[in-house]
Amino acid sequence: MKSLSVASLLAIAVAAAPAAARPLTIDDVISLSRVGSPTVSANGRWLVWAQRETDLAANKGRSDLWKLDLSRRGARPEKLVADPAVSESDPQIVGELVYFSSDRGGEDAIWAVPVTGGAPRRITDFKGGFNGFKVAPTGDRLVVWADRMPGAPSLEPPMVKKDPNAGEARTYDQLFVRHWDRWADGTRSQLFVLPLAATGAPGNGKAIVGALVGDTPSRPFGGGEEIAWSPDGKTIYFAMREAGRIEPLSTNLDIFEAPADGSRAPVNVTADNKATDNQPVVSPDGRKLAWFAMRRPGYEADRQVLTVRDLATGKTVSLTERWDRSVGSIAWAPDSKSLYVTAEDTQENPLWRVDAQNGQITRLTQEGNVSSVNVTPGGVIVAMNSLTAPDDFWRIAGKGAPERLTSVNAAKLAGVDMPEVARFSFKGANGDTVWGYAVKPYGLTGKAPIAYMVHGGPQGSSNNSWSYRWNPAVFAGAGYGLVAIDFHGSTGYGQAFTDAIRNNWGGWPLEDLKKGLAAATDKFPWLAADDACAIGASYGGYMMNWIEGQWPDRFKCIVQHDGVFDARAMAYETEELWFDEWEHGGKAYYEDPAAFEKWNPVNYVDKWKTPMLVITGERDFRIPYTQGIAAFTALQRRDIPSRLIVNPNENHWVLKPRNSRQWYGEVIGWMDRWTGKGAR
Repeated sequence: MKSLSVASLLAIAVAAAPAAARPLTIDDVISLSRVGSPTVSANGRWLVWAQRETDLAANKGRSDLWKLDLSRRGARPEKLVADPAVSESDPQIVGELVYFSSDRGGEDAIWAVPVTGGAPRRITDFKGGFNGFKVAPTGDRLVVWADRMPGAPSLEPPMVKKDPNAGEARTYDQLFVRHWDRWADGTRSQLFVLPLAATGAPGNGKAIVGALVGDTPSRPFGGGEEIAWSPDGKTIYFAMREAGRIEPLSTNLDIFEAPADGSRAPVNVTADNKATDNQPVVSPDGRKLAWFAMRRPGYEADRQVLTVRDLATGKTVSLTERWDRSVGSIAWAPDSKSLYVTAEDTQENPLWRVDAQNGQITRLTQEGNVSSVNVTPGGVIVAMNSLTAPDDFWRIAGKGAPERLTSVNAAKLAGVDMPEVARFSFKGANGDTVWGYAVKPYGLTGKAPIAYMVHGGPQGSSNNSWSYRWNPAVFAGAGYGLVAIDFHGSTGYGQAFTDAIRNNWGGWPLEDLKKGLAAATDKFPWLAADDACAIGASYGGYMMNWIEGQWPDRFKCIVQHDGVFDARAMAYETEELWFDEWEHGGKAYYEDPAAFEKWNPVNYVDKWKTPMLVITGERDFRIPYTQGIAAFTALQRRDIPSRLIVNPNENHWVLKPRNSRQWYGEVIGWMDRWTGKGAR
């Protein structure tokens, strides 16, 4: 059977719908239902997930619980819990119950409902809020992670007496002062275990991190994938980077093991590795612990090697040491003889099987981005998406093609003409093969102006995945031919290619971008070579500022979102110091200013001339909003047509639905103004 891509199968699913053809718009994207990471019952019958719907009036998302009976071929999804006034999220099936988080009643709590349906009941009563939870496989305990002061013995919020005459100032004696989008308030994400019985899990539980000071899961992006129960429910494994003066300079997350009853202090099981260890997963037979390990301290984009330890003997094996790819998610097979992992490969993010004995690797999917993995006795359930299709659930069993289980957005996408995606490669910097793709508007006649999109990271990829923030299909729907290049520094091509951007921010990547745009316009005659705008965020935003001074005559306009403008200020204003210092050779600015100044856009403002739209968020502490204001000031002082957009309640990303709609309107409007589209 010929394997079809996710996008092709989606097209088949909606082709019969009698609706007028039209391009994709941001309003379509905002309206889409978003499926969350699912949970599967131990017997493989039930699939349950949280599904997010957009409440545009409230400018936020709200989620319900859905279920699918995997034992019935052709079964359709059904709502399990759906209160329109609240959100239900983070479902977990243990036994016959689905446990989930809900803000029903005005405060966050953990609830339970039979997987077959029924009335939900609240099972926790602690106060003070929490961030997530995991129920033990045995169903007799649950672990909760919540922000509390270091050393808190339980979830009970402390009684704090405030001085009515006190001032408002924050005070700090060490970094972090702020992280990602929040000011440090002294609390840490910590683990607390509560006993679970048929009547619920009352009380405030017991802390199990002991005297450790740090965040578990890690901030700002860590979640349940960093916490693992042993099959017998007696032990918890968790990832943590211990705090201290070196915290903003350290990527040294370790895996700790702690008894669930808190009878002794946690033990660091990866103390010998000074780089990142994360995502612990215990084998179903309880004999082995798997995780990924990096090798180089201070480098957040080092290769993630699948590592397995025999818990009885302590023998540790790096299973994917010889595989030049970086492991993402990790899940054990039911027989504990193999593992399922995701790993990027040439603009795709497939599912792979790794033999637990010899490390043999087998690719299980081809096109598309696998975004979640659940292993069942009857196969692997994954969520997959692509450039032209949002997430849906699929079953992978045996050697056949993936079996589609859901078409969540078929009705909403009925009649929408998705663009065509074509890949190409060329010889880039250093003579290396570099890959890119071009997205062609559906039904295009004539030539399309170009949206030249540069990804962030910088260790990232413009891969075959759906995005709600920078969606190539939306740009194509607006009439643009979107071109994206995986320049040196991108992931999915081996670690040497990823490493090549270090101390080279404005060098090989810019050479790749120049050669890549030329290659695309040579290969695709439908691209209007002389009618292009460059667009990018984060590192892509840096590149927009760099292009202004280094490639000033190529583009009709530029869109720069949260980009580095002044490397010197960035070195002292950003929060995760390890990132900026690693990227510029491993030293602080004051130790090696030349390394930072070599690729510093601020030094070339005298050459700027291209009209630029600048976008920033006031809660962005990674690349602080002052960088955007400075770039806008430079543009205004040079009398270059420019516009500044400041989002007061957004961080490094634009997340709120109304803000997202405004963002696309501003960006596409700016491009329309300066390209041939605006002249027509």
